Amino acid sequence: VQLQAFGGGLVQAGSSLRLSCAASGRSFSNYVIGWFRQAPGKEREFVAAISSSGGTTRYADSVKGRFAVSRDNAKNNVYLQMVSLKPEDTAVYYCGSGLSIRTTMPHQYGYWGQGTQVTVSS
Repeated sequence: VQLQAFGGGLVQAGSSLRLSCAASGRSFSNYVIGWFRQAPGKEREFVAAISSSGGTTRYADSVKGRFAVSRDNAKNNVYLQMVSLKPEDTAVYYCGSGLSIRTTMPHQYGYWGQGTQVTVSS
């Protein structure tokens, strides 16, 4: 499976954005999809993940209640709806494929696509 994240942009604090992770390949619906982000000078960190069926989601504490992950397997897409954005959400956002909703470490995900920049101004 190949993944591509897009939908980022420059927004003000308190704004909303929806990121999309578009996938190619027939096995997309077999994978957990995770969203991660990486700010300059920092390690890539877990943001959210969704199970292959979409029935289970998981979030980092820092985004819980503000971000929502969903997927449409018919369209080979996973979405990350972000509301009440904060300057500390500024990062490049990536999506990756995994095998378990319990995993949150970047090295446990693969098929990373090109990320999308999210910049939140104060």
